[in-house]
This record gives sequence, C-alpha cells and structure tokens, in this order.
Amino acid sequence: MRFHLTRFAVATRFTLVEHGRNRFAMTLVILFVPVWTTLAYLSMPDTPARMRLRATGETLAPHGNELTAISGALNAVTLITGFMMFAATFSGSGFDRRLAMAGYPRAHLVLAKVTALALVSAVVAAYATAIACLVWTPRQPLLLAAALFCAGLTYGALGVGFGSLLRREVEGMFAIVMTSIIDLALQNPITSSGADNPVMRYLPSYGAMQASTAAGFSTRPVPGYLTIQLTWFAAAALIALVGFRRSTRGALPPTARASLPEVSGTAGLPGPRQAAAPSAAESDAEAH
Repeated sequence: MRFHLTRFAVATRFTLVEHGRNRFAMTLVILFVPVWTTLAYLSMPDTPARMRLRATGETLAPHGNELTAISGALNAVTLITGFMMFAATFSGSGFDRRLAMAGYPRAHLVLAKVTALALVSAVVAAYATAIACLVWTPRQPLLLAAALFCAGLTYGALGVGFGSLLRREVEGMFAIVMTSIIDLALQNPITSSGADNPVMRYLPSYGAMQASTAAGFSTRPVPGYLTIQLTWFAAAALIALVGFRRSTRGALPPTARASLPEVSGTAGLPGPRQAAAPSAAESDAEAH
C-alpha cells in the first residue's frame, strides 16, 4: 500500500508542478475570470428576461445582465480548466510516455491527473463563485460553485483528451475554445432564440447551465442536473483515458521493453542507466 501511495504522490507532485509552471494559465485565472464575469454583467441590460427553467419547471424573469454573468462565469471556468489540462497533457506527453515505457504504472499517472483536475476545478470554481457574489447575489452560492466545479471537471477531461489525441497545440486550443463558446452561447436565452430547444440537452455543459441558473434565481435544489453534468464528465474522462492510453503505449517490442530500467521504488522515477563496460579493443587502445 505504501509503495502505491508513494508512486501516486510522486506522480501527483510532478503533475501539479507542471501546472505551476504555466504562468500564463495562472494569469488567466487571476485576471480573466473577474474581467469576463464583470464585463458580461456590465455590458448587458438589466431588463428582465422571461424564461422557463427546465431544471425546476419554474417560469422566471431574471435580469439579463445577471443571467449573462452566469454564462460568462461558466465560459471562463470551462476555458481555463480545459486550457490548463490540455497544456499540461500536451507538454508532458513525452515524459508520461517515457515513464510508462520504463515501468511506471499508468494507473498512478491517470489518478494523478484526475487529482490535479479536481484541485484545479475546485480552485477556479470557488474563485469564480466569489467573483460572482461580489457582482450580484445568487440565491444558492454553494450550488453555483458545485455547478461550476462539475463544468470544470468536464472540460478539464476534454482538455486531457485533446492533449493526448491531437498532434498540434493550436488544434487543441481551437477545439477547447470553440466547444466552450458554441456550447454556452447556444444555451444563453439572452443571445440565442433557441436556448429552450430540446437539442440543448445534448450539449456538454447543459447540466451545469441548468444547475447554475437555478442557483442564481431559484431556491430549489437540482441534484439531478449535477448528475447529468457528472455523466458528461464520465464520458469525457473515458475519451481522455483512451487518448492517454494511446499516447503512452510502448513503441518497443516486449523483449526490448523488458531491457529498460525498472522504476525506482523510493524516488518513483526511472533509475539511472549503468555505464557500459569498455570493450576489449577499447581496453587495448587505452593500454597503448
């Protein structure tokens, strides 16, 4: 048990260090979330927007700027978590592959990425909820944080999948940005006339959008829609797992792979290679 915990801890530490080195992502978290949420709130009129919330069955008339602020917070959280997980996976794919080929269990690497994803999503969701509460007052802040957290998990898993499957960085960034924009723009009743269309139920952040809207303007709990969002996360995580397994599979035949150095049980990294013994010809040359 201690052996597995050590390997898991080492893999998690390296994953978090990789995130910490992404200073651009840290800047996005600090600046992009409040700027985007505040601009979404200030740029839209506060005219009541009559809508029917499927999550509760209620007919609501929230202020348009508050409704757009929810969409802006979701957009910020999904973009940042998706970007962070994609960047870490894309830049660390070679390192993960070498570890897997050297004998490091892929299960520990996967669990480390899931742990990092949960921590990143929790921090960004809590920060976005605090910013939203400064701008206006949602009726259920904890439910709003939970909805943002689940949306972050989903897009973070998509980021891992894109980072494992796509070969160019610009492709992954474009995929994350366009998925988030299309997903949330279509669900915002302020910007989309088809936001109440049944097709919207099949978008990746539908559960989070319904739950966060209920958190902002209703007092009814909607655990079922958080479950819907977690189902999307499970599907995205499956795609990420397939992509990670594909990117870390050994390229060497089993006989060659068996000759690779074993993973050190204490440090959790491949041990150093032993220097090869000099050949007889080299020894004779040195003697002369």
